[in-house]
Amino acid sequence: MKKIVVMILLSSSVICIASTQPSQTSKQRGSALYKQYCLTCHQADGSGVPRMNPPLIKTSYVTGDKQKIIKWVLQGSVEKVPIDGQTYSNNMPAQSYLTDQQIADVLTYIRSSFGNKSSAITATDVKTVRASLK
Repeated sequence: MKKIVVMILLSSSVICIASTQPSQTSKQRGSALYKQYCLTCHQADGSGVPRMNPPLIKTSYVTGDKQKIIKWVLQGSVEKVPIDGQTYSNNMPAQSYLTDQQIADVLTYIRSSFGNKSSAITATDVKTVRASLK
């Protein structure tokens, strides 16, 4: 009986820890999407290009408000953008053709890679922001 209780407690702990982390599948899909759509401008290590394309490493727009970064991906930008004291001049094309799940996966990957430790983004998060833009 004692072994059963210990096993249940250990299983519960593993489930609780796993539920707070982005799923490996989401991160794997996000990594592939990053390589396909983001790497050219933001570089393999997320460092970006000075004064052109912002880094994805521990910047406030990556690690901050989920809605802001989702909106950015959906709408893109065509103006100089100040981020954490630096200005970046390259336009970011809107990625609104990606599905809600694809945007969630790539942003979850970015928010949990390159030294970032931010929470996952869900397809529901993206769907909500997309609906608010219409």
